[in-house]
Amino acid sequence: MQKSISVKCFYEQTKPTLKLRPMIKSLLGGDKRITKSGLNKPGLALTGYFKGFKCEYLQVFAPTEVNYINERIKNNDIKNFEKFCKYDIPGIICQGKKRIHPDFVAMCEKNNIPLFKTTIYFHSLYHKTIEFLDNRFAQSTQIHGTLVDVYGTGLLIMGRSSIGKSEIALDLVERGHRLVADDVVTVTKRGEQVLIGTNHGDYTPFMEIRGLGIINVKEMFGTRAIRVQKRVEMVILLEDWKADGNYERVGEEDTTIKILGVELPRVKLPIYPGKNITVIAETIALNLHLKVYGYNAAKEFNKLLISKMKRQKKLNSYLSKDYE
Repeated sequence: MQKSISVKCFYEQTKPTLKLRPMIKSLLGGDKRITKSGLNKPGLALTGYFKGFKCEYLQVFAPTEVNYINERIKNNDIKNFEKFCKYDIPGIICQGKKRIHPDFVAMCEKNNIPLFKTTIYFHSLYHKTIEFLDNRFAQSTQIHGTLVDVYGTGLLIMGRSSIGKSEIALDLVERGHRLVADDVVTVTKRGEQVLIGTNHGDYTPFMEIRGLGIINVKEMFGTRAIRVQKRVEMVILLEDWKADGNYERVGEEDTTIKILGVELPRVKLPIYPGKNITVIAETIALNLHLKVYGYNAAKEFNKLLISKMKRQKKLNSYLSKDYE
């Protein structure tokens, strides 16, 4: 199903930041919807060149477009504007202090095109609108797991039901880390390579611990123990221990998992009694920090091993046949 937002909802949610003022109030309650994330500055379309015109986007008029429209209407040259208003345009935002000609307002009203005015700077209008729409139309998915902020790193803990995800998260919170979401994590794609995890629906600090029941993390540990959202940077996949399982021993080869087209580093951890997964989770977060800053322990260990083998080979060659 295609995502969309009504023009009325867009106006109400962006009014504090974009300072929008509706010029045709009767159209605010209409059925116009925005279906695309982006803005279009229709300079050429206003002159009559409609090839490639992105009519499905919100249109924005800078003072240049407003002056052009006013001048052409005064000269009774309105045919291009009539064609323009025939397109299914979700809305138009006029930026600047210049008033647009009443005849153009009438054309918009006739063709059911909401028209707004704002005096904030064009640069600010553009970026704030794009940011709002990008967030609204961003790809998202829901994942069965627990998201915890560990040393500033977003660890998404996944695994089968009742394997111990919530218990590990609770232990991490008790050690001073912060819970973002438990059981169901809503992951939203921001930009090309950034995934943001939040709690499903309205944020609640509740967590289910099997055998104990529901606990309130905020009331128990304070506001320091929770946060509303966090970038997902690492996935920890919990699995039941298998004697013949193929588990990473050195860690030189990075394994990844794709979520919404973004590749994230993934660590597969086998679970068995007595294994301290909490400390390992903290170590995973710190190790990721080192990799971000360019240090890879597994590769450094491999270099050291190769260097030692070369020295040993050189020494063996030197002492070959030396029986003194």
